[in-house]
Amino acid sequence: MTSPQPTQIALNGLSLGTSQVWGSVRLVPLTRDQPIEDLRLSEQCWGGPTAVSLPDNTSYFAFIPHAFVASWSHDDTPVASLGTQPANAAKSKSQHFQVRFAHRMAKRERQRGVAVPRLRFLPLHTAFEAYLALHFAGPNVLRREYSQRVLSQGLSPRVEMVTPGAWLPGLEEALRVFEIRDGQVGMLLFVADVFAGAFVLPHPEDYRRLHRTLLSDCYGELVFRYACLSTQAAALVRPLRDKNINSFEDLRVELARARADWTSSHHSMASGLFEQDVHVQHVYRLGKSYRLERFLPDFRLRQENHIGEQITGRDGETAYLKTFRLSEAQVRRGYLLSTLARHDWDLYASAAALNTDKLELCSRLERAGFGDMLRAHLRRRDGH
Repeated sequence: MTSPQPTQIALNGLSLGTSQVWGSVRLVPLTRDQPIEDLRLSEQCWGGPTAVSLPDNTSYFAFIPHAFVASWSHDDTPVASLGTQPANAAKSKSQHFQVRFAHRMAKRERQRGVAVPRLRFLPLHTAFEAYLALHFAGPNVLRREYSQRVLSQGLSPRVEMVTPGAWLPGLEEALRVFEIRDGQVGMLLFVADVFAGAFVLPHPEDYRRLHRTLLSDCYGELVFRYACLSTQAAALVRPLRDKNINSFEDLRVELARARADWTSSHHSMASGLFEQDVHVQHVYRLGKSYRLERFLPDFRLRQENHIGEQITGRDGETAYLKTFRLSEAQVRRGYLLSTLARHDWDLYASAAALNTDKLELCSRLERAGFGDMLRAHLRRRDGH
């Protein structure tokens, strides 16, 4: 189920701390005054290449290093987080990857055939699946401009490339040396002061255990490029106004002002996520109080666009959040597909909406990687 009206992502129940910088990596801690006790998240080793069967009889393939397991209680009593389940490499003598098959992106776990209050889901991949399935069926009208393959099979296969966090220069060292603050349950990650993503968990113990999973998370082309080209983040200095400090109380006031300025600056730096409309899709209800959801943006050209997933409580508090910043190429693909679908895949109407003509729209589709959608006579023949 998709939300009828666009909404915005918020950090309800969370406070931003003072950032830490290592080279080009800036991490802004997120803390809670009161940890969430009746919902906990833990890691489950997953093991690499995975094929997931989806409800629409399609399949999703990805390299997935780990899954998350959400545990909750039905009566608001505290629950314990499951421990990490390390894979035993000695059990397998094969040196080749084995593809693991899953029936759903998010699946209720069972013990001896009985459902238990635990949900296994593949972090970020619920959001990737929503992006890749965007208008996946292709044209809903038989139009002569489209190839026979896309009319019969849709946009299969849809493929996107991402970069693991371990490949981002400086990130592994930054996570090693950064201090985890008291009450920290998440962070905002910036690379060369480009907002890379947000990560939030219900409880500080969950965050301490999953802090380094950022190295196996996925990041887009822009984030990787900035990590390679930049060696130092900008200095965000808010000097204290010493002329106003005549007592310890004055010093406390000045420190509070500086912290408020830092919080405002960091929130502004992440405005591409928190101040833009997204479309939320319900994925799973966890007990009576929590909902797992995923979201897609409006695909605004030349602006930040993020996909992601979240778990929200009945009171709107953000219990879990993980986001991914789309590259410009990924945004263009989403924008073009959304425009075509909005105009019933009519190339003339879509071109008019984009202030261009049919031939230029066909060229844009080919540059975006959708050339196979079109019949041969509409593809560019200039060799570029």
